[in-house]
Amino acid sequence: MHPRIEDYALIGDEQTAALVGRDGSIDWLCLPRFDSAACFAKLLGDKNNGHWRIAPKGAEGPCARRAYRPGTLVLDTEWETDEGAVRVTDLMPQREAAPDVVRIVEGLRGRVTVRSTLRLRFDYGSIVPWMRRSDGHRVAVAGPDSTWLRSEPPVRTWGEDFCTYSEFTVEPGERVAFVLTWHPSHHPRPPLCDPFEGLETSVADWQAWSARCRYRGPYRDDVLRSLITLKALTYAPTGGIVAAATTSLPEELGGVRNWDYRFCWLRDSTLTLNALLAVGYLEEAEAWRDWLLRAVAGDPAELQIMYGLAGERRLPEYEVPWLAGFAGSAPVRIGNGAVKQRQLDVYGEVLDSLSLARRSGLPGKPHMWSLQALLLKFLRTEWHKPDEGLWEVRGGQRHFVHSKVMVWVAADRAVRGMEDDPNLHGDLDSWRALRDEVHAEVCAKGYDPVRNTFTQYYGSRELDAALLLIPRVGFLPPDDPRVVGTVDAVRAELDQGGFVRRYDAVDTDVDGLPGDEGAFLACSFWLADALHMTGRTEEARALFDRLVGLTNDVGLLAEEYDPVTDRHLGNFPQAFSHIGLVNTALALFGGEEAG
Repeated sequence: MHPRIEDYALIGDEQTAALVGRDGSIDWLCLPRFDSAACFAKLLGDKNNGHWRIAPKGAEGPCARRAYRPGTLVLDTEWETDEGAVRVTDLMPQREAAPDVVRIVEGLRGRVTVRSTLRLRFDYGSIVPWMRRSDGHRVAVAGPDSTWLRSEPPVRTWGEDFCTYSEFTVEPGERVAFVLTWHPSHHPRPPLCDPFEGLETSVADWQAWSARCRYRGPYRDDVLRSLITLKALTYAPTGGIVAAATTSLPEELGGVRNWDYRFCWLRDSTLTLNALLAVGYLEEAEAWRDWLLRAVAGDPAELQIMYGLAGERRLPEYEVPWLAGFAGSAPVRIGNGAVKQRQLDVYGEVLDSLSLARRSGLPGKPHMWSLQALLLKFLRTEWHKPDEGLWEVRGGQRHFVHSKVMVWVAADRAVRGMEDDPNLHGDLDSWRALRDEVHAEVCAKGYDPVRNTFTQYYGSRELDAALLLIPRVGFLPPDDPRVVGTVDAVRAELDQGGFVRRYDAVDTDVDGLPGDEGAFLACSFWLADALHMTGRTEEARALFDRLVGLTNDVGLLAEEYDPVTDRHLGNFPQAFSHIGLVNTALALFGGEEAG
């Protein structure tokens, strides 16, 4: 059987990440960056597209148990056999020169024979590298890529069927470490990584980082795991945070809703900043804010919805035909064509983020306010136009209500910034007028008085889970009857097993795609927030408890969930879902102490 999305755990070094299955196989790894081509792509194909499994010889099924070491991204996987028990510890130490994957096998009980099967396939599983021996290493080379594999102590290793096998036995207390190191093939071999020292350092560094978390309320372990996941999805050299570590994990099994999420979305900016600032990670918040400023610099008309890890603008989308897709869900896409979409809401996200950064006391930047003024000048003439909305629909432009609300947010944050700081300069009267004009139009054209709810776009009867953000961004107060009516309507009409869909993907043509999708976890957290804000805190807490219950055995969430099949769907782990968990916990329990 094909593994489920939730069968995977994450390891990484804040520049890339790998997915490790319950069967001990690394089935996804892109080197050297999150958005590089994968050298293990079994996740989206089969074993011939590359993987690395370490497990007791003859063990075909999943492990007996696994867990992260507390407060870390170091994964322990334990196996029980008739001969005894072993532990495999997986990690990617913080890199100095090159990325390393470290896998340490330790005997726990009895005498167990362990096998390592390394099947390297560069360029998303399409290229079989040339293998050779050198100084005790197995060296793989193909085009620009090279990897070096060694074990400490050396164990029996051989090549067969375009794979590299190792086999050895361990008794209690014995350890065998494998290190796989990548580097550009035209460079000399990078310095060797001490795997045992790397383990100690990684555990100490992660636990020191986790100790900085200020949140002490209920569900602290879940909140901390989400924060560790966000840290793991951060590209440390620039501060950018990718939406997920994967591409093309399906929103519907067997469907075509498969997208590349290994990029940085502006829609996540305010919610990410709020989470990091609220729990005390000011350094990470500042790095994300600075990435944002660099990425959006330039002509306001050219503002994109997403950027590359360092702010790259060109993210062309193409399909990879040799990969069958996760559980047969094709096509597999690399890059994301939605980068060229027009989404007016991102202007609001950027101004809201910069406003939050200023209010939170992050050090300012000389050009930050002038950038905001330029964005407002652009919106003043462009906000009347339709767009594709925050969900990147491919069914044509519309006057999406959420987009217009975020235009209001952009104007509101600029107005409030000048009102709070007399040293700031701008066209205050014009921005106030823009704020009032947008507000009036949204209330007139985006609200259905018969059903007492805002709608997905002007003149429609459809709903959108993004409407749940109306009270959160301050467009209307939570006790406004239109807000309460909207929350109730979304809850009733977009319900899927007690959770929330983004919108009706089947009965409308809004996204221009066939098929359906699961309940969107970030939107379900938004519903909990909205219930809390409208005075239904107990219901909000009950929903939050159910959402936390969806995390897999190591605390990770995908993008979506199918309550019918009880399966995770979409890219994994999903930053947006974990941001939702953190922010909702802060909203519901931020003033409480654990215990």
